[in-house]
Amino acid sequence: MTPSLRRVWGLVYRHLALYRRSPPRVIELMYWPILQMIVWGFMTTYLTGLQNNVASAAAGVLLGGVLLWEAALRSQMGFSISFLEEIWSRNLGHIFVSPLRPGELVAGLMAMSVLRTLIGVVPAILLAWLLYAFNVFDMGPAMVLFFTALILMGWAVALGCTSLILRYGAGAESLAWSVLFGIAPFAAVFYPVSTLPVWLQPVALALPAAHVFEGMRAALMEGHVAWGHLAAAYALNALWLAGTGWLFMRQLRAARVRGALLNIGE
Repeated sequence: MTPSLRRVWGLVYRHLALYRRSPPRVIELMYWPILQMIVWGFMTTYLTGLQNNVASAAAGVLLGGVLLWEAALRSQMGFSISFLEEIWSRNLGHIFVSPLRPGELVAGLMAMSVLRTLIGVVPAILLAWLLYAFNVFDMGPAMVLFFTALILMGWAVALGCTSLILRYGAGAESLAWSVLFGIAPFAAVFYPVSTLPVWLQPVALALPAAHVFEGMRAALMEGHVAWGHLAAAYALNALWLAGTGWLFMRQLRAARVRGALLNIGE
């Protein structure tokens, strides 16, 4: 293992040690995705009970939307909360007097984000299959691309949130829980972009998630992969990651100059 990978693994292991000795933390990761799946599962059961082909298709779209949106939520919150845990434990200053580079910090937080997402979403996927006979893998190999695109979007949003935390301190911590919920109405999670007012549709199409969910609906209801939407989602993710990554590095340098890394959160 190279020195850079060892440093990234050290950061990841520091968080894994917390979860290994704290079962409530692991349960909390699974709690919200499972609760969402149960609530929306009852809704889809009702729709399917209408014995209408359109209603049955809509039920599958709802469950697929819930599962994919949870991937974005868990990805963003996994990154942001892992960063916040360094602040809450007064460990941020120690990290930056170590050889750990900013890029390695971001890589470690991304790795933790993926782990937290898997712990949260995989039980919900299994529950959807066991209780509601909904198999997310019916979307085919494109399902992996959908999930990956949403995880990338979650990282981009998380980099923006952590940048604001570095700039404004504890006053911006609530963004780690709330920002994606504010984006959800425009992300076309449960309805197509065409449902939105005409003047809001360009806003929705600037979100990678909207293209992912348009592609998901095409896969579930029409049986084909909307490659154009997938390509747009990944192109937008590249732009979002470049922009928020630049903002994160700028705010990190500014926090170092101000000496804010030692007292952030106070």
